[in-house]
Amino acid sequence: MQRLSGKTCVITGAARGIGSAIARRFRAEGADVIVTDRDEAGGSALAAEIGASFIRLDVGEEGDWLRLAALVPRLDVMVNNAGVTGFEDGPVRHDPEHARLEDWRAVHRVNLDGTFLGCRYAIGAMKAAGSGSIINISSRSGMVGIPAAAAYAASKAAIRNHTKTVALYCAEQGWKIRCNSIHPGAILTPMWEPMLGDGPGREARMAALVADTPLRRFGMPEEVAAVAAMLASDEATYVTGAELHVDGGLLAGSAATPG
Repeated sequence: MQRLSGKTCVITGAARGIGSAIARRFRAEGADVIVTDRDEAGGSALAAEIGASFIRLDVGEEGDWLRLAALVPRLDVMVNNAGVTGFEDGPVRHDPEHARLEDWRAVHRVNLDGTFLGCRYAIGAMKAAGSGSIINISSRSGMVGIPAAAAYAASKAAIRNHTKTVALYCAEQGWKIRCNSIHPGAILTPMWEPMLGDGPGREARMAALVADTPLRRFGMPEEVAAVAAMLASDEATYVTGAELHVDGGLLAGSAATPG
């Protein structure tokens, strides 16, 4: 069953990881997918592989969004997935005491500004038809404090709240434009590879990193993509302002037997 047949879908940060999995799933569901990313080589390669279009997009640049709006003026589904942790270029102090303002702003520029601009673009591209689905990728880290990643946690928490604001605003206007957030936990994407490494000990390191997760394993990008496909489809037309956790039960509490 192709639940997204005939729908035009834009996905940010789609060159790899969760974004790539969502692009693949949406194409399998029959969507007309526009892959966007700063990574031109990776984004173009994925688009060619799955039969999608590629448009270069730096989500923190308003001009890039205006160019996208001119190229894709009508939209059915927007997935604001692009995000950074702040540790992409190596160790950086991101605790509340030592974080530098420029490092804090760099994370928020992508994660929060990018989501704001993506939602704004989507509303403009959907309101003529009066319907659509906006999906914001937040994080488990947007639900709890993360002492060593203050900027990341704060940005993801802000995405959670902005999602609800967008949902309420669109409903207030009388549009059937829905906005929901997905909160992944430990999902096995390239972001984890520096910590996991290769060779002996990899499995032990993986087990240690998910020891607090009730399901005792990493999630897969395809499992996040499955939830995104549901939210994008017409099966979820009464779901808006919601937050869906894809975290192996981490936020549900402890799976340990009470002592």
